[in-house]
Amino acid sequence: MKILVTGSNGQLGSELQKLSVKNHYNQYVFTDFDELDITDINAVKAFFTEYKPDFLINCAAYTAVDKAESDYAKAMLINADAVANLADSCKICNTAFFHISTDYVFDGEKASPYTESDSPNPVSAYGKTKLLGEQNALAYRKTIVIRTSWLYSTFGNNFVKTMLRLGSEHKKVRVVADQTGSPTYAEDLAAALLKIIEKIIENPENMKPGIYNFANEGQCSWYDFAKEIMKLGNKNCTVEAISTAEYPTAAQRPHYSLLSTEKIKNTYYVDVPHWQTSLQRCINQLTADNRKI
Repeated sequence: MKILVTGSNGQLGSELQKLSVKNHYNQYVFTDFDELDITDINAVKAFFTEYKPDFLINCAAYTAVDKAESDYAKAMLINADAVANLADSCKICNTAFFHISTDYVFDGEKASPYTESDSPNPVSAYGKTKLLGEQNALAYRKTIVIRTSWLYSTFGNNFVKTMLRLGSEHKKVRVVADQTGSPTYAEDLAAALLKIIEKIIENPENMKPGIYNFANEGQCSWYDFAKEIMKLGNKNCTVEAISTAEYPTAAQRPHYSLLSTEKIKNTYYVDVPHWQTSLQRCINQLTADNRKI
């Protein structure tokens, strides 16, 4: 089977590239904007006509949450319009479409984990464009949208690597303590995606279109997350809890965006490790690689 990955240089795409090396049964095509401009419908259709992928995993996204407030047109182009291009092109080859979305489609007013049936109500430009992208993806009948949260990895820029760097440079950092969710190790999400694809390859009837949540088990605040990073990273740095009001940003964030993962576990039996377990694995990997943070 041929699996196309767009946005392959990001955190999730990089983890998929790493895991694909161990999977010799399928053929992978990894693209980023240099190889395939997904905002160009003609280019996308021509690419699909040539390569005829059986599966598409779209990891491409405009993820600069605060910048999206002033750069809404570009966020729309990548997070919504380009997704429509991909969905339309999937129809050409009857390609199964996996699209990655976000917990930021919710307003954070709930006090219990968000399920796939909860009504979205994004409070940021980024969240609004990602919701439109979901809708464009789901207009195609063979689409699985996977919402995730607080993504981090050994690749790229993310909260874990920022905290490790700050922990080496400073004696104290201030981190928001009134936003709750679950950090997600991109390697875990990549493994889940490939496991779902394998199940569909084994039996096409295992393809169950719709929305699914995937985030590591457990919950924490950004403050709790930062404290655990400092602890596991052996950083002699104090983490001070502050409120969202004390750390103003251009974009509003949901105060609570924990995602229920019952549906994806019950449907595809994927592994969903606890966030602390996965964080330890990530930091161990960074240490083993002696990778510059």
